[in-house]
Amino acid sequence: MFIFQIVIVLIATKLAGHLSVRLGQPSVLGKILIGIIIGPAMLGWVTDSDVMQAFSQIGVILLMFLAGLETDLEELNANMKGAIFVAIGGVILPIAMSYPLALAFGLSQGQAIFVGLTLAATSVSISVQTLNEIGWLKSKEGSVLLGAAVLDDIIVVVMLAIAMSFLIGDDVSIPALIGGKVFFFVLLFVVAKYVIPPFLKMFSRLKVTEALLSGSLVACFAMAYVGEHYFGIATIIGAFFMGIAIGRTEFKETVEHKVEPLASSLFVPFFFVSIGLSVTFDGITENIWFLVIFSIVAIFSKLIGSGLGAKLAGFNWRSSAGIGSGMVSRGEVALILAAMGLSSGLLPAEDYTPMVIVIIVTTLVTPPMLKGIFGERDHYHS
Repeated sequence: MFIFQIVIVLIATKLAGHLSVRLGQPSVLGKILIGIIIGPAMLGWVTDSDVMQAFSQIGVILLMFLAGLETDLEELNANMKGAIFVAIGGVILPIAMSYPLALAFGLSQGQAIFVGLTLAATSVSISVQTLNEIGWLKSKEGSVLLGAAVLDDIIVVVMLAIAMSFLIGDDVSIPALIGGKVFFFVLLFVVAKYVIPPFLKMFSRLKVTEALLSGSLVACFAMAYVGEHYFGIATIIGAFFMGIAIGRTEFKETVEHKVEPLASSLFVPFFFVSIGLSVTFDGITENIWFLVIFSIVAIFSKLIGSGLGAKLAGFNWRSSAGIGSGMVSRGEVALILAAMGLSSGLLPAEDYTPMVIVIIVTTLVTPPMLKGIFGERDHYHS
């Protein structure tokens, strides 16, 4: 059955992406929408399964690994002040706006805090793909967006762990939690500087096919796993920094040219489709106001919060609006948080579906907003 779903997903995403580009939108918009159409919400041709989730996870890991390969570390460091401002603005305003709103909809204080934190999350993977398509990934704005999204993720994960320790009574040591995150980045630095170059050199000498590609993927997936499993840091962050590390070696071009076809032709389409698969329209009419109001707040709180952060860091209004719009997508990060909220009781069951649709709405509006504000620098489409 899954083999047949591979056929459907690959044909559907490529055709939908092509149509999206012909209509003047980034291809990623069509790829996410087609996930809703061929998924359980409409046609039911593709269903969520463990294999689907695995392909999707590999897709997003490879997407962020490629983003890391293409990121200029000097540019990222030079724009760190901007990234911090954008991340902080993008966390504070969504919480400040959605917390009282959630209380007004009858949620408890704990549930309102959780909703606020879920909407403070950012998924940059959609923005990365869009920026790549419109030629803005390797720009000052692109660097700030990437840096801010990584920081945003870390801030939200730490705040969520602290909040859940109070709300559910999980026994969490806050210093140990923050210390663990710091240790992970120290470990990343050491591995990137002292382990990766000799490791890839050794692998590239092996007398087997595609040894270098395999070695690079080992590094990427190993760091993604270690970050998530031992330090509670999203897989995409470990993958992104491994991409940066390999991007600083002599093997950058070779690895990039080999990973790109593998990712774009097979795994990344599953990631885009999987976002649409979580949509259902059951009971949507009863919660229509929750959905509409939270969608508006979710979009504008990030756009304004992160946009003002960029403005304070010295960007002009256009760049600030572009950076703000790039932070709007909550994507897979918020979907994971929503599922956590449902299982822990911090997100009421009747609000789960509307919340998922709010997250999907933020993900769908991001590509057109980015393209509308930034325009195209070149006409490369993947």
